[in-house]
Amino acid sequence: MAELKFIVDNNVGKLAKWLRMMGYDAVFFDGSDDAYLVAKALAEDRVILTRDTQLVKRGIITSGRLKAILLQTDEPEPQIRQVVQTLKLDFQSRPFTLCLECNQPLEARSKAEVKERVPPYVFQTQSQYMECPHCRRIYWRGTHWQAMTRKLQRLMES
Repeated sequence: MAELKFIVDNNVGKLAKWLRMMGYDAVFFDGSDDAYLVAKALAEDRVILTRDTQLVKRGIITSGRLKAILLQTDEPEPQIRQVVQTLKLDFQSRPFTLCLECNQPLEARSKAEVKERVPPYVFQTQSQYMECPHCRRIYWRGTHWQAMTRKLQRLMES
């Protein structure tokens, strides 16, 4: 089965970061042209996530040619639960492998490579680093990573 990819409508934008945390390719669509969103989803084989009831009434979606999920709430946590349950998503196999900002696959970096780019305390206490090759953001498994992991686990259990 092909790996699921998503296109997240601007009315549920926070979902993009949640899905990226879980390791799922999720592009954020901030335009207002539904036809373009549908065309992009179709061309890139992406599942549409939206709160737009008119969008999900389009023939290409109602016929099943294009998958879309109409989210039931404005709140991000119940939204991610709905997506996870509907599609039976797994977050444990590849969490934190994509940049939370630009959706690019992260690349491992040595401690020496990031020395001048992370705070001194982080450099002293961390040994594993990842970098986004696109936006150059550096990630490490500090307290923020631990908090996100716990939150994802709570969301999956509820």
